[in-house]
Amino acid sequence: MALGRRRDDREAESYAKLTPKMLLLYVLIFAFCVIIISPLVIVFSSSLRTPGNQTTPLKLFMEFSLESYQHAFKNMNYPAEFLNSLMTTAGSVLIIIIVATMAAYPIGRIKTKLAKFMYYFFISGLIIPSQMVIVPIAQTFSRLGIPNTRFTPMLMFITCSLPFSVFLFSGFMKSVPVEIEESAYMDGASLFKRFFTVVFPLLKPATVSAVITQGLWIWNDYFYPMVFISRQAQYSLPVGMLQFLGDKENPAQWNILFAACVLCALPLILIFMLLQKQFINGIAAGAVKG
Repeated sequence: MALGRRRDDREAESYAKLTPKMLLLYVLIFAFCVIIISPLVIVFSSSLRTPGNQTTPLKLFMEFSLESYQHAFKNMNYPAEFLNSLMTTAGSVLIIIIVATMAAYPIGRIKTKLAKFMYYFFISGLIIPSQMVIVPIAQTFSRLGIPNTRFTPMLMFITCSLPFSVFLFSGFMKSVPVEIEESAYMDGASLFKRFFTVVFPLLKPATVSAVITQGLWIWNDYFYPMVFISRQAQYSLPVGMLQFLGDKENPAQWNILFAACVLCALPLILIFMLLQKQFINGIAAGAVKG
């Protein structure tokens, strides 16, 4: 009871000491949250309207209908495009994690000029945007005879994600104690066994961070699938949404487009809700470790 009273007294004192600067800070935080949440509320509200309802979207939740979702689900061929996005994202993230950790392992452990050069070599990949060189890359793919399939964008996703991922893992690798690995070496563990059984499990916070950052980007990206995929049956979800933007002859179907946006984001929302504890623990562990 005494502890509860002390806590209440402290909260009362904190409210009593509310200065104008703190009040202004709270107002700014509230305004920032409203600015961030408002577009999401408008999108969800408009997605619940019928496709023909073109009234101002600022009138929130004036209609509740799933007709726009039905049109989006059918016209997008949602199951096929969802499967394409899932294969592309999961395959790319898996390869990124494996290659980035194995590349960061010698960079973080070996103290030589070659390791330092390789570190800056990977970091240099963050400087030049891949969109600037997309034309010569597409020409190179054509000369090499690489077909335009649902797996072709994975080459670009993996290549573009490796610089940041290697930077992330190499920085975290330096905080992993070498003594743990030396004890495994004294027990007769090979290099690969030490890496996969000792070092890799300790990289969970960095792995979670890489999965979140790179997975979100790959799932939501439409540029590379739009460039390297020619068959509509192999489109990903973001590319499938472009058909609702319309053109000069066919106006944009905004309510259906908003419904398609919700359908595209729904798998990520469900995954985060199911694995929220693991994501937060991984990020928090990484922050404490850093």
